[in-house]
Amino acid sequence: MANALTILVVEREPHVRVLAAHFLAAAGHHVELAADGVEALEMVRTLKPDLVLCEILVPKMDGLALCRQLKATAETRHILVLVVSILAATSRANDAGADGFLLKPLGQHRLIAMVQNLIEKRSSVSPQERS
Repeated sequence: MANALTILVVEREPHVRVLAAHFLAAAGHHVELAADGVEALEMVRTLKPDLVLCEILVPKMDGLALCRQLKATAETRHILVLVVSILAATSRANDAGADGFLLKPLGQHRLIAMVQNLIEKRSSVSPQERS
């Protein structure tokens, strides 16, 4: 896949984590998994993913705090962040700096379409605008 990404899935529920990984891997992406926000932040430093798919209600550091931290740091602000939740929290995700928001449950087609949309949106932005 020409637009294959490295994606870090941060989700507290193991079955949802595996399901999201399955959907993303089937679309040709390389997927890594984290169960909480602290683990995800550590993984981001070494993995340097293109996109972080993060559930809001993850333990240790919630998904919105993780998003804020990623977007506030020069080394990680370019990473796309897609926040997912059972909560209707689009405005909270936007306020945290998320690049996108999806309401759960995650459907394969909606998830892949959103990821593709974020890829296209990022590629239409100049490198100067991303900084």
